[in-house]
Amino acid sequence: MSASRSTGTTDALGPDEDPGREPATEVPGSRLLAALLDGMDAALFAFDAHGTVTHWNREAERVLGWSAAEAVGRRGFAGWAVRSADAEDVQERLLAVMHAPGRQVHEFALLRKDGGRVLVRTQSSRVRSEDGEPAGVYCAFSEVHAQIDLERSIALSEALFEGAPWGVVAVDVDLRPTVVNAYAARALGGGNTALLGRPLGELIVQGVEDLESALQHVLADGAPPAPAELWVTLRTADGDRRRCWRSGFLRLASPLAEEPVPLGVGWMFRDVTAARTREQDADRMRFRANQLHRAARQAAECEDPMEAATTSLDYALAGFADHAVVDLLAGPEAGERLVRAAATPSDAPGPCLPVSGGPLPVRYAPAHPARRAVEREGSVRAAAPEGADTAWTAEHQWPDGAVHALCAVLRSRGRTLGVVTFLRAANRSAFAPPDVMYAESVAARVATAVDLARLTAGPDV
Repeated sequence: MSASRSTGTTDALGPDEDPGREPATEVPGSRLLAALLDGMDAALFAFDAHGTVTHWNREAERVLGWSAAEAVGRRGFAGWAVRSADAEDVQERLLAVMHAPGRQVHEFALLRKDGGRVLVRTQSSRVRSEDGEPAGVYCAFSEVHAQIDLERSIALSEALFEGAPWGVVAVDVDLRPTVVNAYAARALGGGNTALLGRPLGELIVQGVEDLESALQHVLADGAPPAPAELWVTLRTADGDRRRCWRSGFLRLASPLAEEPVPLGVGWMFRDVTAARTREQDADRMRFRANQLHRAARQAAECEDPMEAATTSLDYALAGFADHAVVDLLAGPEAGERLVRAAATPSDAPGPCLPVSGGPLPVRYAPAHPARRAVEREGSVRAAAPEGADTAWTAEHQWPDGAVHALCAVLRSRGRTLGVVTFLRAANRSAFAPPDVMYAESVAARVATAVDLARLTAGPDV
């Protein structure tokens, strides 16, 4: 707004001005200055060159209790805002900035109107007149404990985002990282700046829905009462990695707003994958050992050895596989054809039962995993090619939906009796080395029962 317009003179209209618009009235400079001073969060006063108080804002009144009417016009602080014994030293320190460049920081005690003392930290700077001569001093101050709290908060924030031994990520309301510390950058597989502003779905292959749901909950309802463990799969240059993060969340709100306005979420996490994997492995081993124990006790009560064999498989399938198939050599010599002796239902979960009507020949190709297991007298793992699971299961004569297979050879008294095949659907992971050890333990028990059945009933079993 030009000075001429405030006096009623009309300037030439610019391209964006409307001739029908009423000219605005300029706010007088003194009122604008008073509004700015009273709206500041910091307490502020000013001296002229002689040490007389010229300005005193509302925050100064809040801290010390003296109103602007009581403060402005006083000469120095002696006897009212500072003890008389300290007044000369305080005033000299404040006015000394008129003859020094930059700002000066001091700490000293001021007096409240109620007689109490408060330790403040001040930042003072000189004010120049139009001819460049020192004309006074303005000073912003705050209670020392409030300043220390602020500095401590800033220091803590910087420490967390620099060298914390856990991941710290600040996420905005759009659920995009805005600040990432070194630990989090390593965990997420990128640099501190490369991750900023990117959607979490670009970094996390699986589990991002759970993470984003937790972040949205914090934005809407606040932080959960306890940390949560989230399993995610990360996309890295070396392939996908599955990780477990123990995560805590804090809602970030602006301290300057009258009402809490969410700025985002503080997400802190630590990688606990190794510990959780060890716990899962230990739980799995205990469960499988218990299943083997229960299977042995149940099989011991079976009069029919083949029933004992299928009973062992029923206990083994729990939590391990979806289907089991038992193929036996038709004769005592290795290399003879395999026949299907027992299997679980192909269309639904169920117990492993002998094939109705007796063993049926199976035409396996030479490279079939079951034939390879018999030939090498060891276990073989196989998996369907991506996108070809239906044709793969039909080719291998296994139940529909099976995409992971583990063939364990059946051996007893130094002879190969056949092979048991465990199958998993696509919603389960592939068989791992620990699974092979468990399958071989089950196969040993099944082989013993099959061998006993053949001894008592003949080789056609």
